[in-house]
Amino acid sequence: MTAPNDRFHELRSLLRSYEVVGYAFDDTEEQPGAALDAYLRQAALHPARAARAAAEIDDLLTVGLFSSEIADDVDLLPHINPPKGESVESCLAVVRNHLASFLAEPGEPSRITPRTSWEWKERFPEFSHLLGSYFHQDFSHEYSSHKEALDDYISGVSPGDLLCVTREMQDFLSLSESDHQLKEAAATLGLRVAPPRGVRLRQWLVDVQGIIAHHLQG
Repeated sequence: MTAPNDRFHELRSLLRSYEVVGYAFDDTEEQPGAALDAYLRQAALHPARAARAAAEIDDLLTVGLFSSEIADDVDLLPHINPPKGESVESCLAVVRNHLASFLAEPGEPSRITPRTSWEWKERFPEFSHLLGSYFHQDFSHEYSSHKEALDDYISGVSPGDLLCVTREMQDFLSLSESDHQLKEAAATLGLRVAPPRGVRLRQWLVDVQGIIAHHLQG
C-alpha cells in the first residue's frame, strides 16, 4: 500500500522504467523513448497511473527540483541522466508532454509482449511475487518440493491475490508462444529453479494455475 505521504510514488515507478534501459532519458519531443514507451503500454491498462505521474511531475516542477521542501522525496527517486546540454527538469517536461498526449487519447491496451524487465514485472506483479519469492535461487534451502513452496504461497496471500495471480498466469502463458520465450520471460519474473522432474515448464505453470484456481473454488 502506498504511504499517504509518498509524494512522488507514481513518478518513482515511471523513472524505474528508465533504470533498466541505461539510466538515461532517451525521449524526444516527437517520440517517447524505450523506457517511456514501456510505461505508456502499462498505463494503457490503468490510465489513472499516467494522470498521477503527470500531476506529480507538475508538482515537482512547480516546487523546484532542488527545493528543500521536497529534498527528501526527491532523494527517493531514481537518478536518471539527461542528455548533454539538457536538464532533468527539461527532460521531465518532455515526459509530461507525452503523458498529456497519451491521456488525450489513451487507446486500447496493447497485446505487445513486454520489452523490458520493468515492464514484465509491472504487467505481472503477483505472478512475479510468486516466482521470485518462492521459486528463487535459494529454493532448495527452504523447501523440499515444488508443492511445499506453492502451498506456502497459497497459505500466505489473500484470496484476492490468488485470483489476481491466476489471471496474470493466463495472460502470461498466452503471450509466450515458444518454449524459449516462456523460459526467458519466467526467468525475468524471478524463476530460478527448473520445474519438477519430467514436467515441461509450460505444463508446470498450467498445473500451478489449476491448483490455485481449485483452491479458490474450494
